[in-house]
Amino acid sequence: MPQNRLIKIAAAVACVICFGNPVLAQELRPWMSPEIADAWAQGHKGQGSTVTVIDDFRSRNRYWGNLDLGAQRLRHGQWTAKQASLIAPSARVKRQDFRIDRAVQLRRGLNTLNLSYGMMGVENSTVRWSPRERSVIRHAHRGRVVVVKAAGNDAVAVGSVNSMMQVDYLAQDLVGAPSAIFVGALDSHGRPEQKASLASYSNYAGNNPAVQSQFLVVGVAGDKTGLYGTSFAAPIVSGYSAVLSSKFPLATPTQLTGRLLSTARTDTINNYAAAMHGRGEASIARALAPVSIR
Repeated sequence: MPQNRLIKIAAAVACVICFGNPVLAQELRPWMSPEIADAWAQGHKGQGSTVTVIDDFRSRNRYWGNLDLGAQRLRHGQWTAKQASLIAPSARVKRQDFRIDRAVQLRRGLNTLNLSYGMMGVENSTVRWSPRERSVIRHAHRGRVVVVKAAGNDAVAVGSVNSMMQVDYLAQDLVGAPSAIFVGALDSHGRPEQKASLASYSNYAGNNPAVQSQFLVVGVAGDKTGLYGTSFAAPIVSGYSAVLSSKFPLATPTQLTGRLLSTARTDTINNYAAAMHGRGEASIARALAPVSIR
């Protein structure tokens, strides 16, 4: 485990919780981007892929929310896993409680890891990773799995010190990994005619070009769900990863990561800047557009 009182924290937890193809109107939830309905209509629902959600599935902490399935009071991990499963309804969604420190086991087909938590500690701490975080970091740097990491909710650059003089060491160790994505939160899904802004709480890319190159944003509709934070941005991109892999089952995790990053939109964001928004707003429609991925 990390030393010097490194603390596991959820990247964000709420204080409280059509468009698209008409055939899929009942499946499309108001908090989702309308683009996902078109992906489903093409038959891309995440089949053949696995999303492993590492999160809180055992604590007594529960939070109210509503993903258009009725108001519920669930643990943080139950919310993030449910989001991923709704975005990619044909994917296998596995759960690993973040108090279980065993190494992450990969499954057949594409694997995506959803990390809606951080590993926080005071600046310049000595870190000795558990088998789980060590495996996550190793898989990401070797391009074996798509790792989707919530950017955090301190309104600071990814990997920098927050107001409590703590830093997310897990984020720091994922910088430069070819199959890792950091995800920040917009206040809504953006459109060219109605642009979205970075949520006031969201961490941003910052001035490090390496972070900018692996940073995406998506809309977090907390006004509709009661769930605010980058914790609930990450599962959307994890779902997109699974959906994308169902069209391109032979693509590598690094190729799929690159496709999600390279097809992000900047025309849907108010005052787009790489230091704030990285590559831009994730677009599953653009990611699915090519005939093949090379």
